[in-house]
Amino acid sequence: MNKNMTFLVVDDNPTMRRMTKHLLRDIGYSKVQEADNGETALTMVEEGNVDFLMMSLPMPDMDGMDMIKAIKADPNLEDILILIVLEKGFYRETIIHAVNAGANGYIIKPFNAEKLETELRKIFERT
Repeated sequence: MNKNMTFLVVDDNPTMRRMTKHLLRDIGYSKVQEADNGETALTMVEEGNVDFLMMSLPMPDMDGMDMIKAIKADPNLEDILILIVLEKGFYRETIIHAVNAGANGYIIKPFNAEKLETELRKIFERT
């Protein structure tokens, strides 16, 4: 796992963004940015310097599913890794749809540093 990767945490909930940033830092990732919606996040991704995206699916302006599709359709961005962050109760079909669109994995809220590190490790092992 490359601890020098730059993460972008995308969630419209500021508490969730802050918690996720702290968890990433707890497991050794110090380069963590944040965005509060898909449009802002996509602009940040297009500007470069994002290796890994952690994002919620339901968001204002541009939802996560549309963001995944936009990133994976762009040859300059398609290698960015994506972990979707879901609330309990999401349907299995939503997860399958997101993975088929290009997400590399998912994690269900609430999660701790150990669970996050496990999910990240799974993604790195597959890529």
